[in-house]
Amino acid sequence: MKYIIIVPDGMADEPIDKLRGTTPMECAHTPVMDDLAAAADVGMVRTIPHRMPPGSDIANLSVMGYDPEKYHTGRSPLEAISLGLDLEKDDMVFRCNLVTLSSEAVYSERTMIDYSAGEIPSGDSGLLIEYIKADLENEDIRFYPGISYRNIMVWRKGPPNMKLTPPHDILEKKIAPYLPSGEGSGTILGLMQAGAAMLQAHPLNRSRMDRGLRPANSLWLWGQGTRPCLDSFREKYGVTGSVVAAVDLIRGIGICAGLDIVGVEGMTGDINTNMEGKAKAAVEELSSGKDLVFIHIEAPDECSHQGDTAGKIKAIELIDKKVIGYIKKAMDRSGHDYRLMVLPDHPTPIRTRTHSTFPVPFLIFDSRKKEKVPGRRKSGFSEKTAASTGIMIEKGYKLADRLLEKDRGKG
Repeated sequence: MKYIIIVPDGMADEPIDKLRGTTPMECAHTPVMDDLAAAADVGMVRTIPHRMPPGSDIANLSVMGYDPEKYHTGRSPLEAISLGLDLEKDDMVFRCNLVTLSSEAVYSERTMIDYSAGEIPSGDSGLLIEYIKADLENEDIRFYPGISYRNIMVWRKGPPNMKLTPPHDILEKKIAPYLPSGEGSGTILGLMQAGAAMLQAHPLNRSRMDRGLRPANSLWLWGQGTRPCLDSFREKYGVTGSVVAAVDLIRGIGICAGLDIVGVEGMTGDINTNMEGKAKAAVEELSSGKDLVFIHIEAPDECSHQGDTAGKIKAIELIDKKVIGYIKKAMDRSGHDYRLMVLPDHPTPIRTRTHSTFPVPFLIFDSRKKEKVPGRRKSGFSEKTAASTGIMIEKGYKLADRLLEKDRGKG
């Protein structure tokens, strides 16, 4: 038996007026997902436990079968591990976004324009991070370039109790109410302000503005945490597996779980990514002997954060055709029995442009199951269809049990 988990990040949404009261999932042309849903177990799952924030770290821990209330220690350490950083147990790790703020003279009066500085390419962001290192680093604080706007800061023995806000939660809002607070917050705010002064004057940012691009004119620190410790996925489920993902966070979870990480040329973490390459890499992993592959596609989430409804619909359609469709055809030809699960990690509504805590739809397709649910093919795979089945998995981390343990010993 082979197992495939496909996560179109942030795909779930709310009904949108300009889509005539439908969601992007309902509006998108997704014949492969709709066909799978007709013969699949379909329902809703709560990937974000009550009282926890709707972060991709928490949601994807759930999807991989790890109880976030037990295993979650923060988002940034997972990303740092993906970058190969050797963390000490008392290191406090922060996500260091390069963002675009408005240009008021007083820092606290500025507005969050773009949490990604126009999805700045890694070459540019790496140059800027290296630039600020010279003045802002010391023996306790270190900066590390990542992918695009997603970078890392490590504070040795940094304090754990401070309140920091994800920048994608405050788009088009004044930053004053969301500036760091709590123990150590003065240091964090000082780094953000000093970084802004340095970045504003950098020639790369002047060049970006001359070309009509958004400048990366401030650091934004958030998502702090300490080194995590996950149980081995292989020992937990008795299967070998690989992760195909562009996003450091997902790769970091995979590394901590003992899964192999697969690189694919042209992976970007946005809609302009190598979806065919991801699908081919996943099939190759299964063909080479792996039992399970986890494929993460960031594009729907990025479109939601940008408020791009048409882009989100296009991203869902591309995933259906180039990822899910390719993998299904390849697995049907392979001769292997397989189970394929599709679900977003969390909703990212276009209306709010940030994550929500609501449950998400899932489908689990078993290649040995031939009978179809009457009318399901027409209704398709959507939030509404999933809710109508009455199946609700309250503890999201148990969904992996449903996928992997239900058939233990049968395949």
